[in-house]
Amino acid sequence: MAFSLAFIALLIERVAGYPGWLFDGIGHPVTWMGSLIARLDRSWNKDADGFETRRRWGAAALVVLLTVTGIAAWFLETALLALPFGLVFAGFAAASLPAQKSLETHVIAVAVALEREGIEGGRRAVSMIVGRDPDQLDEAAVCRAAIESLAESFSDGIAAPAFWTAIGGLTCGAIYKAANTADSMIGHRSARFEAFGWAAARFDDLINLPASRLSGVLFLVAASLVPGASPARGWQAIRRDAHHHRSPNAGWPEAALAGALGFALAGPRSYGGQMIEATYMGEGGRRDLCPADIRRAVRLTRLASWLLIALFGGLAVLTAT
Repeated sequence: MAFSLAFIALLIERVAGYPGWLFDGIGHPVTWMGSLIARLDRSWNKDADGFETRRRWGAAALVVLLTVTGIAAWFLETALLALPFGLVFAGFAAASLPAQKSLETHVIAVAVALEREGIEGGRRAVSMIVGRDPDQLDEAAVCRAAIESLAESFSDGIAAPAFWTAIGGLTCGAIYKAANTADSMIGHRSARFEAFGWAAARFDDLINLPASRLSGVLFLVAASLVPGASPARGWQAIRRDAHHHRSPNAGWPEAALAGALGFALAGPRSYGGQMIEATYMGEGGRRDLCPADIRRAVRLTRLASWLLIALFGGLAVLTAT
């Protein structure tokens, strides 16, 4: 049943996304989770405490977040599945976890802004989806930043919530989403969060491992169906470059996408005014990217999304027979 739930959720979200009227009315699960994380941060992350104390409080905050989320999701899932056509209703609830439509919308917006408004528009649009300093980026760097965000977010924003939903239903998918939201909010190596967010960052690394590998494989399969893309180059980039990425997971989808499309992604970048040295994913590929390259990357990831939907649909059929 969990495979079917993941399939239904992905299909619904692929077609409809998360409606704006629904967000305006009740918000989104991520905003609810974010409110709880912010409250725990204000209450338990005290500047006067030492590093180890703040790290323990951060671990406790993560446990509270995952427990509250898991219990709420379990009650909702149980209630929905008890209804006639309950699996469909549960699928609508689970469709709030992946973010296929919104990811594509935000990434394509960068290409559109560059084409219509030039570099200033592109910098403004890419600042909505990346954490690096946009003011120093030229057009090629803006395009690389957008494509890197697309590759990484496919893994942790689409494949991972679908994977964990397929493993343990709405409850497990919601717990994953809460952990990933915690990592995005407090899992930073900053003075405030290096200790308090330690547990969230380490746990997020662990639970994203299977989906990051799955995402890399999906990109390779999608590349075999896209004219001009090369799954062989993608696999070569994974083997050569992925383990050099600063993240234990992001290297797989970034290297696969970069190699398949002949791009060079990642590399040195600036966060908060600090220069970060990093290895290129797709070493030797093109760095002078343009808006058309963003659109090529979106086409490949869109195909990978449909492959993911087909995968869980096939598994649902196989487990039902």
